[in-house]
Amino acid sequence: MKVTVVGAGNVGATCADVLAYREVASEVVLLDIKEGVAEGKALDILQKGPIDLYNTRISGSTNDYSKTANSDVVVITSGLPRKPGMTRDDLIATNAGIVKTVTENVVKHSPNTIIIVVSNPLDVMTYCAHLASGLPRNRVIGMAGILDTARYRAFLAEELNISPKDIQAMLLGGHGDTMVPLPRYTTVGGIPVTELVDAEKLELIIERTKRGGGELVKLMGTSAWYAPGSAAAQMVEAILKDQKRIFPVCMQLTGEYGLNNVYQGVPVVLGRNGVERLLELSLDTQELQLMHESAKAVRGVMEVLDNINAGK
Repeated sequence: MKVTVVGAGNVGATCADVLAYREVASEVVLLDIKEGVAEGKALDILQKGPIDLYNTRISGSTNDYSKTANSDVVVITSGLPRKPGMTRDDLIATNAGIVKTVTENVVKHSPNTIIIVVSNPLDVMTYCAHLASGLPRNRVIGMAGILDTARYRAFLAEELNISPKDIQAMLLGGHGDTMVPLPRYTTVGGIPVTELVDAEKLELIIERTKRGGGELVKLMGTSAWYAPGSAAAQMVEAILKDQKRIFPVCMQLTGEYGLNNVYQGVPVVLGRNGVERLLELSLDTQELQLMHESAKAVRGVMEVLDNINAGK
C-alpha cells in the first residue's frame, strides 16, 4: 500500500510520521513545493525507524508528482494560513488555486486514489478538490470531524477526570463555529453524557470545541498540527486496513439531511472504497435546524469559490 502526503508543513509532516510509525502503509511519499523540505523531513522520519521499530519506507520529493504514482490514498495539507490584511475571499482564492493544482497532478498519476483534504477553509477546499478531481464523492472527503470530535472528547475527559478512550461522540456540520455537536449521541462508557455533566458545563465545553482551533492560534500564533495530522492518519488507516470505522467526515451531500450539493461533516463508514456508507442520523427539530444553518454558512463560502471560478 502507498500513501502520499502533499504538504510537508507541520500538519503534513505529523501525518507522515504517524503513518510511518503505525506502519499503515508499506510506502509513504511526502511532497512539498519548497526545495529540500520534504526530502529532509522524510529522511528524519526514516532515521527514526530503528528507534521506534517500524519498517515503513518513506521518501520526500520537491514537486515531482511522478513519485506519487499509484498512491492508494493521498492526503492534501497544502495551503497558506490567513495573513494580516488578507480577506476571507483572498484566502479562498489562494488556497483553492493550490488545492486545484495539487488535485489535478495527484489524479493524473493516481487515477484510482482516495483523496483526503485537510487544507483550509476545509469544507470549501473539499468542494474544490472534488470538482478538480472528477472522482465520485465517496473518494474525495475532508478531515475535520475527527479533529473536532477529538477536542470535544478531550475536554469532556478533562472535566470528568477519566480516560478519553471511554468517550464516544459525534459532531456534524461545517468545520468551525457552525459545527453541530450532538450531546444526545455522546456517551461515556455507554452512559449518556447528560447524566454526568450538567447542562451549563456541557454547553461551555461545546462552545470551547467550536473555537478549538482559534484557542490554539491565540496561544501559539499558528494553527494546530499534532491532532490534525494524527486525525488524517487515522482516516488513512481506516481506509487502507478496511476497518469499517464510523467517523464524521466532510463530503458532498445529495439529499441527506434535506441538503443538496453542500459539503458537510456527517457520520460515515470508512473502508477500502473510501466512504462505504453515509449514515443519516435521526435528528430532532433543533439539531436539524442547526445542521441547515451550518449548511447555509458553508454554501456562502462555496459561492465565493464559484464566483472566483466564474470570473476566470
